[in-house]
Amino acid sequence: MITYNAENIPMPKIRRRDTSAWIKRVAAGYGRTVGEVGYLFCDDEKILEVNREYLGHDYYTDIITFDYDEGTEINGDIVISLDTVRSNAEKYGKTYDEELRRVIIHGILHLCGINDKGPGEREQMEAAEDKALAMC
Repeated sequence: MITYNAENIPMPKIRRRDTSAWIKRVAAGYGRTVGEVGYLFCDDEKILEVNREYLGHDYYTDIITFDYDEGTEINGDIVISLDTVRSNAEKYGKTYDEELRRVIIHGILHLCGINDKGPGEREQMEAAEDKALAMC
């Protein structure tokens, strides 16, 4: 089951049923099924609090993914700052909705085993995001 919650901000206008079906299609493309995935949409202050408390990082970010995968079933919590999504959309010349979809699927791709911190991994993640967005 995929759940969507918001804290400190209004819930974004996403079509939950369509978004969940898309997420399941993307996961299936990596040989994965979706177990329990929880999205928390929040503001910059909340994501900074989560980043400090759970990761020991003292900076803002657009997304934090907590991976609780079990075998081929993806499970996790995904925290998304809508403040940073909005500023990144402006920065990269995208609409807010385009950037939100990119970040929503970015967390799922992490749960599917795609990383973006090592050499060449950022390019792999961006290619995977583009492929997933084309399925939306």
